[in-house]
Amino acid sequence: MAEHDPSGVIAEADRAQRRAADPAASVWVAASAGTGKTKVLTDRVLNLLLAGADPGRILCLTFTKAAAAEMSARISAKLSEWAVIGETDLSGQLDRLLGRQPMQDQIALARRLFARTLDTPGGLKIQTIHAFCQAVLKRFPLEAGLPPHFQVMDDRTAAERLSDARDRVLNKASAEPESPLGEALRLINRRFAEETFDGLVSELLMERARLGRFFEGIGGPGQITQALLSHLDLPEGESRESVMRNAVSDTAFDAVGLRRAMEALGGSSKTDVERADSLATFLAADPDTRIDLFESYGSVFLTGDGDMRKRLATKKAVETFADIETVMAREAERLIAVRQLLNTIGLAERTAAVLRIASAVLKQYEGGKRRGALVDFEDLVATVCELLRRPGVAAWVLFKLDGGLDHILIDEAQDTNPEQWDVVRALTEEFFSGEGAYEEVRGAGRSIFAVGDVKQSIFSFQRADPEGFLRMRRHFAARVETASKSWASVDLEVSFRSGAAVLGLVDRLFNSRPAAEGVLEADADGEFLSIRHGVSRSGDASLVELWPPFEPVESEDEGAWAVPVTQRGLDNPASRLAGAIAGRIHQWIDRGEILPSKGRPIGPGDIMILVRRRGGFVHEMVRALKERDIDVAGVDRMVLSDQIAVMDLIALGRFLLLPDDDLTLATVLKSPLIGLDEDELFDLAHDRKEHRLWRELRRRAPENARFTMADRLLSSYLARTDTTPPYELFAGILAEGEPSGRRRILE
Repeated sequence: MAEHDPSGVIAEADRAQRRAADPAASVWVAASAGTGKTKVLTDRVLNLLLAGADPGRILCLTFTKAAAAEMSARISAKLSEWAVIGETDLSGQLDRLLGRQPMQDQIALARRLFARTLDTPGGLKIQTIHAFCQAVLKRFPLEAGLPPHFQVMDDRTAAERLSDARDRVLNKASAEPESPLGEALRLINRRFAEETFDGLVSELLMERARLGRFFEGIGGPGQITQALLSHLDLPEGESRESVMRNAVSDTAFDAVGLRRAMEALGGSSKTDVERADSLATFLAADPDTRIDLFESYGSVFLTGDGDMRKRLATKKAVETFADIETVMAREAERLIAVRQLLNTIGLAERTAAVLRIASAVLKQYEGGKRRGALVDFEDLVATVCELLRRPGVAAWVLFKLDGGLDHILIDEAQDTNPEQWDVVRALTEEFFSGEGAYEEVRGAGRSIFAVGDVKQSIFSFQRADPEGFLRMRRHFAARVETASKSWASVDLEVSFRSGAAVLGLVDRLFNSRPAAEGVLEADADGEFLSIRHGVSRSGDASLVELWPPFEPVESEDEGAWAVPVTQRGLDNPASRLAGAIAGRIHQWIDRGEILPSKGRPIGPGDIMILVRRRGGFVHEMVRALKERDIDVAGVDRMVLSDQIAVMDLIALGRFLLLPDDDLTLATVLKSPLIGLDEDELFDLAHDRKEHRLWRELRRRAPENARFTMADRLLSSYLARTDTTPPYELFAGILAEGEPSGRRRILE
């Protein structure tokens, strides 16, 4: 990483950002996090407006509503400021934006831009890709094959309908076991656990558009098996039965050689004798019996993992039959080939079964959407993509859209998937060909702009990939240069977010070949282009501290019948790492370590803990900080139904609906709402006279104060169940419950 004077680094960043914001050029920007991507997008829109572009003919595509809202707010704030600030301040801002002294007509235009954008029908088009596609389909519903009154489902509704479609298909398959669908389900049930199958089908259905194109390409779901056989280079009609029959026939193996090997093994060691017995049994059997013996016969030659045994015969057997190892090795190789063929057929069968189920679920789901005039978010992009490819219709739609767009800007371009790129490519088809390429009457002409970080494509968000980002850059560069228009590829390398130590580590790490593969772009010779970050905060302190990994600790085996009388703490890598981080933070705060940039001791609010994902570690981290009395903001996202307090309240609701549910009642009695301990619950439930736990609690309430309290509370709740709405009932329960238990629930 090059060392720069801070002012020089910032000047370098300003030059790169101005090149990227040049309204006269189409620009492709490669930018790491913290290098000013949002600022460049905002500056480019402002430059386009100052160059005379019509606000209604600019389209900015983002990938989150939050990003669209932020960009829209920034532009609106800047335009409204320009409308009212003094002449000197406005001239200074335009000077910094343009990199030169603005002309008088540009100053006058800047004053009018706020009103001009407000007067534009629909305002500036700063939208997510899905919102843009929805707007296109609302304009051309009939051309897209949709009813004009179609509605877009939210994610929850789509998930519920997809789950309902899956349940209907599985119920139908279970009710018709002899049907193709029933056979597919039976095969899946033999090979997949319920959770694995459910996850597999859900993952397939997330790729509904690609799955639909696959079925269309092979001629429909009825051709699944044939397509798989062809893809796996399997002969038509090949099956496990035919492979097994061929594998055990007398002509499939060297029967003479194996018999000689059997005789040699029979006079050798104990292990060889056992092998000889297996060979003799197999060779003497008829074909049907050989199929049943195939696994035990194969174990003579192969290990449990399917590899050839290192030693197929002892030295004494080799002395008796010199070619025994050659004969045995040849048979082992044949058996390996047979197993591979069987595995391939099994793969084809299981894949066909899963695809058949997925196809039926997809058909059911699509049918439900058609009947309800509904589309989901994936349909929006897929339908627009199909619309822009449809013969006889696409030209008309593109003509209408092309007449309304001059500039397209794409944010987070590395997350654009193939279908979304197809939409962008179709929209810009006329930008750089024919009259569209030379039309300059609309102020800044026509341009394409994209900004993204190819390194982030490794996460495959929305099925994006690094090669797609680079491929589209090459595509647009060729189109722009063929039209003799201005093209620029700009790298934003100066980080305004991280310190020198952090950026230096990133550069050193990713400039090593193992880390660069799949992350950095390679040149024509296959050499990876180096990564370099400039540091704008070179005067600020930074430190990277590498800790050794926290490995699992082997626990002592107490034996199967050890009495669980000692409480053991949770000791796993995540909890120990959380404890170590919390301990370090506690040291900083306890010692009053000074934060140099502020000139005061470090406080909890100065520390941010970044995690790769919001998993169990986050809860471990929060717990570790609270144990050391360190203020923490807590978890900003949670699954409400997974919280123990909510689960306790749900258990109480279930008890109120069905008091005879013993397990649910036991859960409620142990919860902070009632607060019985293990011994009290055991005393109540063990060897009870009444069959139901609720009746036993009521019977024994007079003899035990804790049981009396539980009976009183639960009976009062039950008395109000039929007349009080759930919200009011639970609000009253939390207000009136046993004090210490209520406090624990509310905490």
